Amino acid sequence: MRHVTSPAAPSSQPAEQSTQQPTGQRVDLAAVTPPIALGPLDGRYRAAVAPLVDHLSEAALNRARIHVEVEWLVMLCNGTVGAGSVPAPVVPGAPRLTDAEIAYLRQIPATFGAEEIAELAAIEKETVHDVKAVEYFIKRRLAADVAGAALGTTSLPAASELVHFACTSEDINNLSYALMVAGAVRDVWLPAATALADQVADMAREHAAVPMLSRTHGQPATPTTLGKELAVLAHRLRRQLHRVEGAEYLGKLNGATGTYGAHTVAVPGVDWPAVSRAFVEGLGLTWNPLTTQIESHDWQAEVYADVARFNRILHNLATDVWTYISMGFFTQIPVAGATGSSTMPHKVNPIRFENAEANLEISCSLLDTLSATLVTSRLQRDLTDSTTQRNIGPAFGHSLLAIDNVRRGLKALHANAELMAQDLDENWEVLGEPVQSAMRAASVAGVPGMENPYERLKDLTRGRRVDAGRMREFVATLGLPDDVAQRLQALTPASYTGLAERLVEDYLA
Repeated sequence: MRHVTSPAAPSSQPAEQSTQQPTGQRVDLAAVTPPIALGPLDGRYRAAVAPLVDHLSEAALNRARIHVEVEWLVMLCNGTVGAGSVPAPVVPGAPRLTDAEIAYLRQIPATFGAEEIAELAAIEKETVHDVKAVEYFIKRRLAADVAGAALGTTSLPAASELVHFACTSEDINNLSYALMVAGAVRDVWLPAATALADQVADMAREHAAVPMLSRTHGQPATPTTLGKELAVLAHRLRRQLHRVEGAEYLGKLNGATGTYGAHTVAVPGVDWPAVSRAFVEGLGLTWNPLTTQIESHDWQAEVYADVARFNRILHNLATDVWTYISMGFFTQIPVAGATGSSTMPHKVNPIRFENAEANLEISCSLLDTLSATLVTSRLQRDLTDSTTQRNIGPAFGHSLLAIDNVRRGLKALHANAELMAQDLDENWEVLGEPVQSAMRAASVAGVPGMENPYERLKDLTRGRRVDAGRMREFVATLGLPDDVAQRLQALTPASYTGLAERLVEDYLA
């Protein structure tokens, strides 16, 4: 992976004027210190997405690279024990590291902070290569004066040339990204997404028995309950979370074109695939045995597709809740001091759900692009994945921001059961479905006079409002068995919710 910094554009002003602001000239915001964020995730919305910085930032990438390089060095010197054990040393003549030396090495990524970030950036300016800069950064800490000062007598300087041994940059990068994405998903995104799904499930249980008129194609339809509709969304979200929880994070370490070429020439006689497998699995990843120079990134496309699908279901929730708010089925609890409109003081806008919609769409666009781009690499290697993978953070960031907004929006909702009841009472025509279904069942049972039930209810209800009296009068004229007639006469739109409440109780864990 290669990163080249373009030279600064020449100034259009004389040198003696370049540091001054002539009267009336606007401030160059790009030169303001501290730097102003270009994007909203690092500016306006920083608080909601900050936990991802520890996993998916450029600094996190470099820390992960250092971690992988250090663990590879430990493997080469000390091998492994247990399942998939590798004898030590892997490279003949490599020093056997003491516990103190291993602890010292592992402190290099653990203490990677602001000063180290700046130091690594300075090295990269010289190497113009990010992974090579990491190698030199580690070697500085293995030098006799540095390691000796920390440990006293040490064999670490003798191990210096084993840093990045037989590796191509992608050996380090693919493992680093796998660790980063796994950490971001498991430690940040999944907990937030799971908390949201649980919140929706709690609302579903709370409102399981609250009757509500359905709208199919935007038209009054068979009643349901508010809780059952929320349960559908909670169930859908949880299904995607289950898929994400089962994701595999693959990694490889097999050299410049996946052949272990340098490994076998430098140290023949070692079972390098076994060493590679033990190392990758030791990092907590799934070993990919067959690759080109790059790990194929198929696992990334799989994870991103599942996260994008979760996003789209959450988008569906946001638009449905927005619609229920517009209908008055949900009222929003005003926030003290907040303004809904700059001109209309009565408004409480559903801004949380609108913000979520937009950020989910941006997240899906990025995730879709990542999935489509990363699975293709020309022949054995190209660098399109290098810059593409640097957008994993924004892809998850916009999703995490949306999750935060939806959770905050849901907390500010109050179900207006009275309005839902009124809406039901104004739509008795929806009982045309159970009446004609009861007529069909009676006809099958041999009750006379049950001909054309659908058509008769269609004539009664289609395109017109039917009140309680008209519906009950119609039922009374049908000649249904007494028990059936009584059941239909007692039915109201509010009570015609079928098994909605039970479905919430039985199938929403």
